[in-house]
Amino acid sequence: MSGVSIERFEPSRETPHAVGESPLWRPDEQALYWVDIPAKQLHRVTPADGERRQWTFPEQIACFSFDAFGTLLAGCETGLFAVRLGAPGVIAASDWQRVAAPAFPAPGMRFNDGRCDRQGRFWAGTMVQDMSLASDAGALFRFDAEGRLSAPLVDGLVTQNGLGFSPDSRTMYLSDSHPTRRRVWAFDFDADSGAISAQRLFVDMNQYPGRPDGAAVDADGGYWTCANDGSRLLRFTPAGALDREIVLPVSKPSMCAFGGRDFDTLFVTSIRPGTGANEHDGHVFAVRCGVQGLPEAPYAGSIGAFSAAGV
Repeated sequence: MSGVSIERFEPSRETPHAVGESPLWRPDEQALYWVDIPAKQLHRVTPADGERRQWTFPEQIACFSFDAFGTLLAGCETGLFAVRLGAPGVIAASDWQRVAAPAFPAPGMRFNDGRCDRQGRFWAGTMVQDMSLASDAGALFRFDAEGRLSAPLVDGLVTQNGLGFSPDSRTMYLSDSHPTRRRVWAFDFDADSGAISAQRLFVDMNQYPGRPDGAAVDADGGYWTCANDGSRLLRFTPAGALDREIVLPVSKPSMCAFGGRDFDTLFVTSIRPGTGANEHDGHVFAVRCGVQGLPEAPYAGSIGAFSAAGV
């Protein structure tokens, strides 16, 4: 595709991530955050000066958002946590508070993909970490602004992924990226209540390269999915038609998010495969493709004692 530029973010970084995931751009900081799940790490970089910060969590962190006070809402192994980010380093027990936890129906589970809807509710799904089991014990949950965790709203998921919301908040997207599924669904979304209905197949990724991993929705309503194992970004129109395809220099792109001063950059994280990795696998990329995104909404509530105290 013409007019596309692809650059490695942090080109001087030598250490790749095992499972880079969940990029999130904070416009008030002009900074990109993302995680390395098995390393239990949250990373932050400001592109203007290249400053890096890194925090290590008590358990694996897979997805996150921020509230208005700057407190982190993190989906981890044993639940959702309020986290106060102080100086880079190891997160202290006093800066870590569990605020909600589902009843996991199987051992070895954790949260996976998550983000806020445009009204500030946090949505996140769960999965059995051992993907070789192909367990469908995963489910999708909603954490509302009052701090209430819903019952499972979508169940029977193997590897939950691909959450996204249309610019008009009328459609929610969700995928299952497991090799036995490879599907993206659309739902009718009620912005006032957060209710979802009318689940339907949006894209059958068995017809395209790769598996549907993390996703982002642009300002025109296009749904961008990372084609894990397919070395691609794929954009689908609101009608589910493929209209753009960008080949990436990594084998397992994992999630994308719009950012930059004008939200015209797609930041793409990646996973480093256990065998056959190339020099770019496990790094983050900045892709400019002439499309603009929208800011991610912060969590609309306040999370735990840190936010309540305004800290």
